[in-house]
Amino acid sequence: MKDLNIIFMGTPDFSVPALEALHTQYGVKAVVTVPDKPKGRSKKLMPSAVKEKALELDIPVFQPDSLKDEDFLAAMKELKPDIFCVIAFRILPQALYELPEIASFNIHGSLLPKYRGAAPINHAIINGEKITGLTSFVLQKQVDTGDILLTRKVNIKEYETFGDLYNRLKPIAAELAIETVELLKSGDYKPQKQSDTEATAAPKIFREDLQINWKNDSDKLINFIHGVSPVPCAWTLLNGERFKIYRVERAQNCTLQEGEFKIDDNSFIVGTGNGCIKLNEFQFPGKKNIHFTDFIKGWRGVREGRFENE
Repeated sequence: MKDLNIIFMGTPDFSVPALEALHTQYGVKAVVTVPDKPKGRSKKLMPSAVKEKALELDIPVFQPDSLKDEDFLAAMKELKPDIFCVIAFRILPQALYELPEIASFNIHGSLLPKYRGAAPINHAIINGEKITGLTSFVLQKQVDTGDILLTRKVNIKEYETFGDLYNRLKPIAAELAIETVELLKSGDYKPQKQSDTEATAAPKIFREDLQINWKNDSDKLINFIHGVSPVPCAWTLLNGERFKIYRVERAQNCTLQEGEFKIDDNSFIVGTGNGCIKLNEFQFPGKKNIHFTDFIKGWRGVREGRFENE
């Protein structure tokens, strides 16, 4: 078989290990990513993590404002692609994903059809799943509904945060990208249709959804806090200001009321609707996030109080 013409499409650092692996194995023909975006107070234009890696690897980069742009589509067609590999990118229009001679495939951060949507890793932890994984599937018109090529299962560890699991899945996504390309190259595969009746949604999580409700029970709060840590991050109100919480665990033998907290030299405990949790990493308003062991060394403030629900 002739050398494969692979075009890679992605944006965040989650996509980078797969780009590197595919380029090492096959030589990626081109990369498609989002336009540079203004960041920070200076609003300096900054490239995506995928663009930075593509430039480092000397791979041509395309950054169309619209994936339906005729000049962009013509440029993609000119490259005579065999395979599009898409990881954490935009929704591709049909005119684009139908260009490759072999297939366009996506790697998604869940075991489809569970957790279709923009935030599958977050929602798996929030919902208390014990097992999740990755799925490679053939792109089709409806988002995350294409026929499944391969899956990789991963256990979710106790107290694992979104950030922890995200980082564990990155190299696995790279391995799955290689396995999927090899499968497509062989031509010996039978994609499995997804069951829509088993599908669940994983929509984007917005800031207004992140306030902690201390009336919920401990396990539900632990999953919620860890499912959005370190970003976008759960928060509660302390004296009318946002207090962010990153890592927690169950607390034993606690009688505090919901939202009520007590700090001693060994722990920072908060009452919930059923039981209590121990805060291990958190952030006071206007401060950096801090671990309890570092916080308690210099703490001279109040030892008791209450977080507000509204």
